[in-house]
Amino acid sequence: MNQLVFIENNKAVTDSLTVAEVFKKEHARVMRDIRELGCSEEFRVGNFAESTYVNSQNKEMPKYSMSKKGFTLLAMGYTGKEAMKFKEAYIEEFERMESQLKAPRILSDREQLLASMKMTIETSEKVDQIENKIISLEQKVEEQITLNSGEQRRIQKGIATKVYEICNDPEARPALFINSWVPRKAS
Repeated sequence: MNQLVFIENNKAVTDSLTVAEVFKKEHARVMRDIRELGCSEEFRVGNFAESTYVNSQNKEMPKYSMSKKGFTLLAMGYTGKEAMKFKEAYIEEFERMESQLKAPRILSDREQLLASMKMTIETSEKVDQIENKIISLEQKVEEQITLNSGEQRRIQKGIATKVYEICNDPEARPALFINSWVPRKAS
């Protein structure tokens, strides 16, 4: 007997071939049962996917892959002691596969190294972008931010007030004014 549930596109699924084998039904009947389920189109699209397989005569034949929900809906129609035993086995296997998919995967040394290198490259690129933005901002500050005459006058008054507060010597004040007011670019 094949594995009941397997991983396909990172999802736990089974297929109509496996269901037919396990429930001892003809595959054509299982296919018909799926087509005749009477479920909504939305449910059908979300839980059944038509695909193909190559049979023993090397001929391509249709089959369905189905999710846990799709299998559950299909299996509800199969009755008897044997059918119940297989339903339980399927449900347990779906649960096991789904928990396996959810469990964090331990990376190999090579995968860890690749992940680390990728993160280092991404971080380096982000640092480069931030540095470029800082350089751009510094250039804007250097070239574009200027003081208008009112702002210059307020700064001059503030300097004068501080000079008068700090220095009581009238002869030393002119030197303080000259040393403190040197035209500078914004930085």
